[in-house]
Amino acid sequence: MDIHIIPGVKAREVAQAHQLDLLHQEEHECKCMTYWIDEERESVFCLIDAPNEEAVAKLHNKAHGLIPNKIIEVKSTLVESFLGRIYDPVNTEISDNGLKIFNDTSFRILLVTKITDPILLKYKLGTEKSEELLNNHNNIIRKHFHHFGGSEVEHGGAEFIISFTTANAAVSCALAMLNSVKAMCGDEIDFRIGINAGEPVEKGNTLFGDTIQLAENICSIANNFQVALTGTVKELVLKDHFQKHNNFFTLSAEDEVLLELLYAKLEENWQDTEFDITNYCHAMAMSNSQLYRKTISLTGLSPNLFLKAFRLQKAKELMKKKHCSISQITFESGFSSPSYFTKCFKKKYGLLPMAYLNLLD
Repeated sequence: MDIHIIPGVKAREVAQAHQLDLLHQEEHECKCMTYWIDEERESVFCLIDAPNEEAVAKLHNKAHGLIPNKIIEVKSTLVESFLGRIYDPVNTEISDNGLKIFNDTSFRILLVTKITDPILLKYKLGTEKSEELLNNHNNIIRKHFHHFGGSEVEHGGAEFIISFTTANAAVSCALAMLNSVKAMCGDEIDFRIGINAGEPVEKGNTLFGDTIQLAENICSIANNFQVALTGTVKELVLKDHFQKHNNFFTLSAEDEVLLELLYAKLEENWQDTEFDITNYCHAMAMSNSQLYRKTISLTGLSPNLFLKAFRLQKAKELMKKKHCSISQITFESGFSSPSYFTKCFKKKYGLLPMAYLNLLD
């Protein structure tokens, strides 16, 4: 998938360019499947089956000279789950000269759910009870997003990513989910929802990766049974939502940027055992007191605890991905010694790392 940023772009012009792509696609071993255009945001996204990025760039250059601003590799199945199609939309307008014209945006509102780690739930409640709760939870989530017109993108473990075309549908769905899960589970689980909106290709190289990441980040600092909204989503939804409900969590634009940066620096450095609070301060271009004050204000945790919690979460993810010794997990997740890692893990989750590993079997 590639992105073109074209000031003043119009649907007819893109249809003409796409027609030229189709004329030259075979020369470059490509198949131009479809595209999305957003006149308001002045963006065009093309989906092309191609051998490599170079072939896509050469095709566009030969056909009309519009070189993509960025190209990323994607799976067509994932594109379809996010955007609802991988070919041209049905019932498209056909001009007198046979030009297929449509104005279909790729801008999506993404809802992510967060629930207690199923392994920790199993440890706390037992296999039978935890499986019953998770099955009921999954049924509730699917029932509501189908009702509000959402599309399931991923279901990793017990967490969902759901795509919507409108912010109001996403927020209405989130509130319905929140009420139903709370009524069913009460205090037995931790459940939160994060909602963000964006385009398929932004700064990163993963489809909607930046949009999902911020939704997850803001969700992670919300309270239990809250819906965390980014500023983009808050601007899109009707004010009625905020008048009727008080279980929303939002940040100022400044704090949202800061949160992204806090997580970005951790993502870059969490596996480095030498990365400590002094390094964190340097990475954030802040003094120790500034970082402490801002991190406490934003997350409720000191920088040290925030870093430690991030590494512990990554350690759990590593355990689920591959069978490793505690020593390997320790150093791969940035901890300096197995004994310290074990102590931190036990304090955070209430069981030893080895017990967690055994529950994965």
